[in-house]
Amino acid sequence: MPPAESSQEKRPYPAAMSRRTTRKQPSQGAHLAALRKAAELTQAELADAVGVPQTNIAFWEFSDKPPRSDILPVLARVLDVTVEAILSPSTPLPSSRKRGPRGRLLKAFEAATALPKRQQQLVEQFVSTLLAQRKAG
Repeated sequence: MPPAESSQEKRPYPAAMSRRTTRKQPSQGAHLAALRKAAELTQAELADAVGVPQTNIAFWEFSDKPPRSDILPVLARVLDVTVEAILSPSTPLPSSRKRGPRGRLLKAFEAATALPKRQQQLVEQFVSTLLAQRKAG
């Protein structure tokens, strides 16, 4: 008769918990991961900015295949590098960008571009008014 399994062995692997892999990361994938980390972005943040699922970012980081050609320009813009820098693992990494108020403000303005035109005008008017008050005061 086999020994009884513990309750921990019966539990399925939690989907939300990431798994460590023992597989060696290919140079192309490692380079993309390094570019993402230099931009101080998580996989989820990069995926959101590029408009793909986070699993795509994870796949590209553990693959020797680069992202699709339609994604490369968007990825390059978000990572603030050239498409050539993404495709060439020998390219030196850019210096790390500092996160902070400026980065958050730029993200907010990028997000505001998806608003309807009237709401975009209200955002622009509000910011212009704040800047004018600061200049006057």
